[in-house]
Amino acid sequence: MNYRHHYHAGNFADVMKHAVLVQLVRGMQRKEKGFLYLDTHAGRGAYDLAAADHGDTLERKPEHPDGIGRLLGEKTDAQNNPSVDATQETDPLREYIQLVRAFDRRCGNLEPDVLRIYPGSPSLVRALMRPQDRMALCEKHPDEFASLRGKFQREPRVSVHEIDGYTAIRAMLPPPEKRTLVLIDPPFEAQDEYEAITRALREGLRRMPAATFAVWYPLTERARADDFLNRLAMLGPPPTFAAELTIAGETSSLKMRGCGMAVINPPWQIDQTLAPMLDTLYQSLAQSPGGKATLDWIVRE
Repeated sequence: MNYRHHYHAGNFADVMKHAVLVQLVRGMQRKEKGFLYLDTHAGRGAYDLAAADHGDTLERKPEHPDGIGRLLGEKTDAQNNPSVDATQETDPLREYIQLVRAFDRRCGNLEPDVLRIYPGSPSLVRALMRPQDRMALCEKHPDEFASLRGKFQREPRVSVHEIDGYTAIRAMLPPPEKRTLVLIDPPFEAQDEYEAITRALREGLRRMPAATFAVWYPLTERARADDFLNRLAMLGPPPTFAAELTIAGETSSLKMRGCGMAVINPPWQIDQTLAPMLDTLYQSLAQSPGGKATLDWIVRE
């Protein structure tokens, strides 16, 4: 495996994934009873955005300025110029942006106008956890795991595992809490990644039919994503939707024009929060004409 997420940290796909994840966690927390958050491909937990400007041997164009950079810039403009319609007080993006800024400050960056360290999914969820919630983080890549363990091994109610995330679904479900949010966010390096996800979901639903599963997927080839969503429908799942954000049209030269999040057993009526949030993200993050934001039910509530 040669994947290093820090080259892409904070890009539009991270923004979409993490903004949705924050709302999923908040949806789970509408109930007082605690839950397990299981991250099958947790990565290192935090990313130095300066490192995103460099590849293994050559400098590369950073992706975060067209992702989180746009949201933070719009927020600053809105504070200085009330005529700019950016993230408002009631916008669900507000909490995500606050979490990103607060994490960066905790990592030692006191510059208000420059983001230095971007939080991965584990760091965002850790900031939201209540005393009754628990987190299990899985990462198979040795270097990523070492970094993840260094950040979280002393955190209460957090366990870190050097294990294949798909195996973890079999090993850890159902948990004692009887409530679970599973994030499946693989690097999509393997040719059979979608097949592996489908197998893991089948096993996960067999072991815990009421669990909430969120699967991030790239939109590089529409046919592959559609085939995955068809496979998902063939599982006969409980209520399931696919939320997607595309930042450019079919004629764009971008390798990845968009991304999606398929959610099985979503928190009740969370689509009413996510749909307008995705529209806001599209308005902020679109790079060329032809993109869009959608939320389509595969199996309705």
